Amino acid sequence: MTNQKHQFDASPVLVEDLAPAPRMSLRVKPAHRATLGQALGLDLPTRVGARVAAGGTEALCLGPDEWLIVAPEGTDLAAPARAVYADAPHSLVDISDREITLRLTGPAVLDLLAACCPRNVAAMPVGSAARTVFDSATVILWRDGPTDFRMDIWRSFAPHVGSLLSQVRQEIAAGL
Repeated sequence: MTNQKHQFDASPVLVEDLAPAPRMSLRVKPAHRATLGQALGLDLPTRVGARVAAGGTEALCLGPDEWLIVAPEGTDLAAPARAVYADAPHSLVDISDREITLRLTGPAVLDLLAACCPRNVAAMPVGSAARTVFDSATVILWRDGPTDFRMDIWRSFAPHVGSLLSQVRQEIAAGL
């Protein structure tokens, strides 16, 4: 008999780190939204929680004058934004190093999120996103599918959120 080790994830939720991606915080008055959006190649959404995507770049409306933009590596958003600054004054700040992103997938992902998030995550439509809290940490949840989410977390909160996710995953797995 051989001594084999088997490794599997007993939890019904997979949590994995995603590769870093360029992200920008955009603030622009509603009157200048369309001009700046056209320069960036995005129809910036006006409804809080709405997302748009074009050419691999995603924009999420976080407020009436605030968007989070996530772009593929090497995408230059600063040059086209700078070109229309006189007509559309704005603030476009690179916040790529501020956050990490986790992918949360699996049949119990809603239970995992509900354990520490006061928002009714199950009611979030697929394709939407929201700024919310996970325990005491501000996060952005992107709902990419019925059981597929991304969670953006500030780096300083990542150890705390990671520990909670691990604990809740173990509790869910033990309850099965």
